[in-house]
Amino acid sequence: MLRTSTNWVSSGSRLAMYGAPAAVGVLLFANGIPRVQRDILQKIPFLGNYFRKDVHPADNLWWTLVKMPSSLFWLASGAIAALPLFFWLSKQSQGRNWRLLTFFAYLLPSASIFWLYLVSAQVPEPYLDEVFHIPQAQKYCQGRFQEWDDKITTPPGLYLLSLLIPGVVRPDSSLGGYLCHVKDLRATNVVALAILAYVALQCRHEIEARLYEAHSSTRLRNTSQYALHTAFNIALFPLLFFFSGLYYTDVASTAAVLVAYLNHLKRTGRDQSSVLSDLTTICLGIFTLIFRQTNVFWVVVYMGGLEAVHAIKTLRPERIDQPVILTLFEQIKYYTWRYSLGDIHDPPLHMLWPDDMIFCVLSLGIAALCNPVRVIRQIWPYITVIVSFGVFVAWNSGVVLGDKSNHVATIHLPQMLYIWPFFAFFSLPLLIPYALPFINMVLLILPSVGSSTTAGKRAPDTDTGSKPFFSMSSKSRKSCKQVRGGSSAKESTVGAPEIKYPQQSKALQVVDFIFGIKVIIWFLYLLGTILLSVAVVRYNTIIHPFTLADNRHYMFYVFRYTIRRASWIRYALVIPYTLARWMTWGTIAGCSQWFSVVYGSACSAYERGLENPPFLSHPTFTNRGFSPRQTAATFPTEVKDNSQDASKQQELSEALEKDPLLASVEPASTSTGLIFLLATTLSLMTAPLVEPRYFIIPWVMWRLLVPAWRLHDHGGCNTTSSYLKNFSKTRSMFAFFQRYDLRLILETFWFIAINAVTGYIFLTKPYVWKTEDGAVLDEGRLQRFMW
Repeated sequence: MLRTSTNWVSSGSRLAMYGAPAAVGVLLFANGIPRVQRDILQKIPFLGNYFRKDVHPADNLWWTLVKMPSSLFWLASGAIAALPLFFWLSKQSQGRNWRLLTFFAYLLPSASIFWLYLVSAQVPEPYLDEVFHIPQAQKYCQGRFQEWDDKITTPPGLYLLSLLIPGVVRPDSSLGGYLCHVKDLRATNVVALAILAYVALQCRHEIEARLYEAHSSTRLRNTSQYALHTAFNIALFPLLFFFSGLYYTDVASTAAVLVAYLNHLKRTGRDQSSVLSDLTTICLGIFTLIFRQTNVFWVVVYMGGLEAVHAIKTLRPERIDQPVILTLFEQIKYYTWRYSLGDIHDPPLHMLWPDDMIFCVLSLGIAALCNPVRVIRQIWPYITVIVSFGVFVAWNSGVVLGDKSNHVATIHLPQMLYIWPFFAFFSLPLLIPYALPFINMVLLILPSVGSSTTAGKRAPDTDTGSKPFFSMSSKSRKSCKQVRGGSSAKESTVGAPEIKYPQQSKALQVVDFIFGIKVIIWFLYLLGTILLSVAVVRYNTIIHPFTLADNRHYMFYVFRYTIRRASWIRYALVIPYTLARWMTWGTIAGCSQWFSVVYGSACSAYERGLENPPFLSHPTFTNRGFSPRQTAATFPTEVKDNSQDASKQQELSEALEKDPLLASVEPASTSTGLIFLLATTLSLMTAPLVEPRYFIIPWVMWRLLVPAWRLHDHGGCNTTSSYLKNFSKTRSMFAFFQRYDLRLILETFWFIAINAVTGYIFLTKPYVWKTEDGAVLDEGRLQRFMW
């Protein structure tokens, strides 16, 4: 077969993609062999000097390539050389996304190794908390496991992990034992970051699979492009990426929690877990605790709580038609009975109103109390983990291992106010949908822009994204009313005589009125959260001495120029706290109710029947004789691997080819959001010190739950999406971003910019502590700005 020029170009690009990294890996590996280094590599023109062990002091600049640690050679050579083979084998399983996977898999290790390289060159000695972690790890390298530094508060998980990395532990002939150098130990977090990225990819895929399989009998096998890019961005998250070049516990701890989370997601894909799965869950739960004690909240509360909900949802009671309810007592009796059987109220987050949270918690509580055996059977591994943790706390006489005087647990509720601006800042590109209404207002006001969108030939309006909510078809409006039980008797039967039903009791009418006007409930909820935030600021604001004493952290300056600047500022900050919380919760919901009031049908989360979820059991959506039941959706059933229909798999593959975001736009359920909020609160409220590193795991869990977004979502007629779609120069771009989440690309560049700025400041802007009279402190050591 003759090869065309296109085939030659394709073959050449693949050869460069796979061959060049493999050659680099071989080169790095060869540099570790003294004879090869001396006789071959040092004699290469122009490049030979890079392989010399002795570097002249004049050439030892921060941008100059210095000798890499041995672990970095093994790490780079092994990882880069093995990547082509790995991705060649995984090409079939990833479908059309294997090129994107290969690109990200090369870019992330290269970036993290380069960052480690720069940090090791500029900061060769232990810095800040490394002063405690690195000497302790070196004791472990020497086999002195009984010695412990009382200043260290976290368990030795990171030190034990370092012993498993090839090249970190090296024999020392002079001492007759083993040594771990600073550069070698820091390479541990490069490996941990790569593991974290891979596990985050699998977690996002499992989340999409669980949500998709809840209303489909076909198992979702292919990894989506949204999951790939999301995992890459999580690894680029500034706090994770920054500490991948230092010997801190955060990267490895987060990776350990994600491994346990992946196991949990796989367990929820089955109705009942095996004994082996239960034992694995216990081991993974304890494994996360050897990195950081607060991981117990994410394992026991978050994952255990989600599995309790999963156990309740597998009850699947028989659907029955609702009786006509006319009194409040009948209503309470009926829904208490239905909740006890497992017919709970757990709508998706995009349909959430404040009262839905109340009935979600109430229904889950009743179902759990009435089915304790089924729930305990599912969560007993997590009960074992919390009991083991309790035994440790009793044995240790506290949660932290050392320095207990400076790490006393206390109630610090403002942490749950600070976290939302943190999310909003780092996830700023994900908040684009909240800017669209203001852009749409501008486009509607400016006549020149409005005329430009209508000039010339308009593209045919075929997508649902251009229809505002109030332009829904009568069929759509009717179906929505039937779900809520709000249709009239005249609408139920066309042409039939009007049917009069018995009068409701006054008490039931009052309850229906209170919960029927969602805007009032939302306003009361907003007012209540604002007043609660003000009370928390007034009575529970705590400023830890470490925050005021250490100007090497960015939080020192945040507190100095906001909360510490004037007393009224801390109260004024309640407004940005509230706005940030509202936007971050709207982001995790995909298309929140605030948008769906105007652009309901334009949101991807409302496509394919998602407006009628199976777990919809709100007491005020009672039957008044107009519809036989609240929802016609069936309860989701377990999708077994051995019962897959090849034709359905083919249909799903073809649908994903046409729409890559098909399975990525669905938001999580209300129970997931509430349990996430509970775990976040418990993990943060006991820490008096405000550190961005404490927010890493909450952000990662939140980011994994964020659904995909299309450019046409939240769009209406004569607005941004209409303008981009009908303008000839942006039409192709609009079509592309209907298939690819625009926010992911912006998020990548946003993280790269933050990492570049903070990395540059850390490496090139050191300073020396001095007193007011100019005396040098801390023996003249260089101090650096960091998170």
